[in-house]
Amino acid sequence: MNSSDRSPEGLNSPEPKPKNFIQEMVERDLAEGRSGGRVHTRFPPEPNGYLHIGHAKSIHLNFGIARDYGGKCNLRFDDTNPLNEDPAFVESIRRDIRWLGFDWEDREFHASDYYDQLYEWAVHLVREGKAYVCELDEKEIREYRGTVTEAGRPSPWRDRPVEESLDLLERMRQGEFEEGRYTLRAKIDMAAANMKMRDPLIYRIRHAVHHRTGDRWKIYPMYDFAHCLSDAIEGITHSLCTLEFKDNRELYDWFVENCPVSSRPYQTEFARLNLTHTVMSKRKLKRLVEEGIVEGWDDPRLPTLSGMRRRGYTPEAIATFCDRIGVARTDSVIELALLEHHLREDLNARALRVMTVLDPLKLVITNYPEDRTEVFQALNNPEDPDAGTHELPFSRELWVERGDFREDAPRKWFRLAPGKEVRLKFAYFVTCEEVIRNEKGEVIELRCTYDPQSRGGQSPDGRKVKGTLHWVSARHAVECEARLYSNLFTEAHPEAEGKDLLECLDPHSLEIRPHCKAEPYLASVAVGESVQFFRHGYFVVDPDTNEERRVFNRTVGLRDSWAKLEKKLQPG
Repeated sequence: MNSSDRSPEGLNSPEPKPKNFIQEMVERDLAEGRSGGRVHTRFPPEPNGYLHIGHAKSIHLNFGIARDYGGKCNLRFDDTNPLNEDPAFVESIRRDIRWLGFDWEDREFHASDYYDQLYEWAVHLVREGKAYVCELDEKEIREYRGTVTEAGRPSPWRDRPVEESLDLLERMRQGEFEEGRYTLRAKIDMAAANMKMRDPLIYRIRHAVHHRTGDRWKIYPMYDFAHCLSDAIEGITHSLCTLEFKDNRELYDWFVENCPVSSRPYQTEFARLNLTHTVMSKRKLKRLVEEGIVEGWDDPRLPTLSGMRRRGYTPEAIATFCDRIGVARTDSVIELALLEHHLREDLNARALRVMTVLDPLKLVITNYPEDRTEVFQALNNPEDPDAGTHELPFSRELWVERGDFREDAPRKWFRLAPGKEVRLKFAYFVTCEEVIRNEKGEVIELRCTYDPQSRGGQSPDGRKVKGTLHWVSARHAVECEARLYSNLFTEAHPEAEGKDLLECLDPHSLEIRPHCKAEPYLASVAVGESVQFFRHGYFVVDPDTNEERRVFNRTVGLRDSWAKLEKKLQPG
């Protein structure tokens, strides 16, 4: 970490941020007139799952580069594998990109839009002697490919006559053969140091129904073939992808250079986003969903954008985080605490403060009139002087947190205990006088007296009261459910080699409090709206909520370990 990067406040510095290497490349290309002085990027998700926070970084980069340099950005679905794709994934991707604040306008495309053109170019490669129909099965292809230290062996069908390959390819397209019987392979170099260049597959037989093309096609292009040529068809100038595709770049260039395309895209790689205490692999996320480890793709414990939205993350916090981590050439792992820090910063500025008791214990003020109700004005947000106030009813019987009472309180206990005086926020000072138990000996009620002169929580005679508690009027309380989410994994690096994903699961990553008591204001909070529960953290209204049951998901707690670390790193 550079000293200039240590403080999040540095993002608001009047000094311009240094440009990342992709911005420098784009500016250099523009200065040299490359691609006719155009900037055209694309975000190309495969519709085989939901987008996650790693995709958010790519979305911000691709749409951001186009925005900042007067260009365009396409949304293209690389839908080349009908076995794993679903229209529901397509719709979720559209929804997530819009939620982040980006618009592809009329430029939504699909690789399946180009199936006819891609097939024509495959035929072109065969005619040029640069592709052939192969009869090796999947296992044999791996064996013939060789290793990183040994060259591969040519397929026995590598020199199949062109007309024979063309005939077989057309019959493959017509659905004449079973799956696995033939493949179409590029004829490149079986001794290439880059194993991606050892006669890669171009087409394979799939008797599957595609969600857009139906059963018209019996063969489907491989990703490496379709992706780069789709870029060329759309006039993409800068194909930005993550580092795992670095070895694919040589193959990307080979297909573009050996097919009669009219536009020349260029691939550049950047470091993907890796976060502690989570997984970014779609395959692993899919496993968690399909095995019922989580409730679905939008489970708030997942790093999917749908899950994060349901948990209460804001697009503004994600944008600030993406800006903060920047764009690098080498992979690294980012602390989840940094993302949570930016989330707290955003919610702190916007979330209304409310009182909610998660583990209720009855408190009765014995010297307060039974039929009396007072209304206090509670600050909506002390960080925003224009946020105003809302009404907070107060009565003789209240709910307080069970954890705020200790019968055998230690010396420095500043909350409720027999004989102890505390401040009820916005209301009065109260002193615990009596403890009521049930037949099991469990504490079920506290009986207290209040000081009428301390209205508004102000000391009438200058005495100091260190403890301040939140509370809810029992007569006016709204029943609600709080879902307390924490990290799904106990390990900081659950994707590390040799680790079983399921062995890293935290069995306590979700705690449900079904009988919470909330102040009346929470009955009017809309789905997706965020609030701060005093002393408990930030919560958002879950889509499961209804008039009978209000459901709140904890977004993040109030403790900010990253901010404390940043403060320690400050000079002096």
